[in-house]
Amino acid sequence: MFDLDGTLIDSAPDLGAAVDAMRVRRNLPSLLLSHYRPHTGAGARGMLHAAFDITPQHAEYELLKEEFFTAYRECMTQRTRPFEEVPELLVALLALGMRWGVVTNKAQRFTVPITQSMALFDTAAVVISGDTTPHAKPHPEPLLEASRRLALPPSACLYVGDDERDIRAGKAAGMRTVAATYGYLGTGSDVTEWCADAEISSPMQLLKLLKLP
Repeated sequence: MFDLDGTLIDSAPDLGAAVDAMRVRRNLPSLLLSHYRPHTGAGARGMLHAAFDITPQHAEYELLKEEFFTAYRECMTQRTRPFEEVPELLVALLALGMRWGVVTNKAQRFTVPITQSMALFDTAAVVISGDTTPHAKPHPEPLLEASRRLALPPSACLYVGDDERDIRAGKAAGMRTVAATYGYLGTGSDVTEWCADAEISSPMQLLKLLKLP
C-alpha cells in the first residue's frame, strides 16, 4: 500500500498553483514552485504557511483554508502526474500477482477525482482517503481498514510513504514500512529518525527491496 501525494503522484504543481493564485489575488508577488514543494506533504497547513506564513492558530486560517480548497478543486488534475517509474512499478507488482492500494490523508472529495482522472489507479485494490475512517494518519486505523478490505492481516502488508506520519501509522498498524525519500519529505527532515524498515530513493527500488525479479 502507498501514500498518494509525494509517493505515487506529484501534486505539488497544482497545490502550489492554487495557493499562489490566492497570493496574486491579494496583490502579493507570485512565488516559484520550488518555494512550495517542500511544504506539499503537509497539505493545506503547509501550503498556507508557505504562502502566508500563518499557522492553524491564526484568526483567518479556517477561511483561508476553505478558499484554498476551492481553488485547488478547480485545478487539481491539471498538472498532477505520477512520479517517474510509478506506472512501471505498479505494472510489475500486478504481473507478480501482488495487489496494491492507496492510503492517503487527502479528503475523499479530492482523492476520488484525482484517482479517477488517471488510468494508473484502475488497478488499485483499495483506496482509503483521509475521511474514510474517523481517524487520519498517523493513527493506524486507515491502514487497518485497508487491510480489512483486502482480507489480509496487517503483518502481510507493506506501507510506502514520504512522511514521518506514514511510517508511524504503518508501524502502529503492525505493517512493514518503507520511506520514499524521493517524495516531499519537508524541510529539515531526517528520514533515518523515522525508523522505517527500509528506504527507497526511486519507486522501482521497491522491487529490489522485495527481492522480486
